[in-house]
Amino acid sequence: MNPDYFMRQALNEGRKARGICGDNPPVGCVLVSNGLIVSRGHTGRPGEHHAEAMALANLQEGLNDISAYVTLEPCSFQGRTPSCAKALVESGIKSVFVGIIDPDPRNNGAGIQLLEAAGVAVTVGLLAADVEHDLGPYLLLNK
Repeated sequence: MNPDYFMRQALNEGRKARGICGDNPPVGCVLVSNGLIVSRGHTGRPGEHHAEAMALANLQEGLNDISAYVTLEPCSFQGRTPSCAKALVESGIKSVFVGIIDPDPRNNGAGIQLLEAAGVAVTVGLLAADVEHDLGPYLLLNK
């Protein structure tokens, strides 16, 4: 299946977070194994799961070779919730496809570096224009 398809699914998932995610961006994530979406997640209310953590929490055990498609770079730092980049590494995810880099100065490439340092294959820029369209209004508020 085309990687664009999975990123579009992540975009659709992120739209579910609009209106509930407070000051967090409405990020979406899908986890894919053997060409099938095996879990989905989106940003919850402030202090609740981010998209990646929700998708990991919903994942059935015993699945291998999982790729994550996430609209915004996974966070590298601990805030109200743990680092999503670290959670992806600890889960054994093999590859991560990211729509856009998070412009938040606390992250801004650090999540990508954390993933790559752990040996995770990272692709950045998948459907970037579509992701910027969805997340741009939020991200402009935080610049």
